[in-house]
Amino acid sequence: MRIARGFTLIELVITVAIVGLLATSAMPLVELTVKRAKEQELRTALREIRTAIDAYKLAADRGKIEKEADSSGYPRTLDLLIIGVEDITKEERTKIYFMRRFPRDPFFPDESESAVDTWGLRSYASPPDSPEPGDDVYDVYTLSKGTALNGTAYHDW
Repeated sequence: MRIARGFTLIELVITVAIVGLLATSAMPLVELTVKRAKEQELRTALREIRTAIDAYKLAADRGKIEKEADSSGYPRTLDLLIIGVEDITKEERTKIYFMRRFPRDPFFPDESESAVDTWGLRSYASPPDSPEPGDDVYDVYTLSKGTALNGTAYHDW
């Protein structure tokens, strides 16, 4: 009596076909999960940057940092949020820092750009429907032209 060991060629082909079918049906789910994670990262980064900009403005309005008479009180560049500004209310030289590190736009395609350069800038004098950079940084937005899972444009977040 002969005992068969192993699989036949037909069994192997059917198994590979089933595994391939399962893998192709799982790909859209993986892509959706990656997109959802990037969207969450974008929301978090925007909230973090906007909170730091608002904190800078509040410090300027309270007289803790130097503000020119004709300025809006918003930071001139995003770098000021990281490198800090001198606290003029203290006798000893101390700086106020608004962020530890600057988050990068998760949808920006070029990894070699600095994180600060991955964002679009809107100045205080710029209208909300057509944001443009200017003398200060009032707001930031993503430069991505993509659409979110909820149907809104990332640019409008």
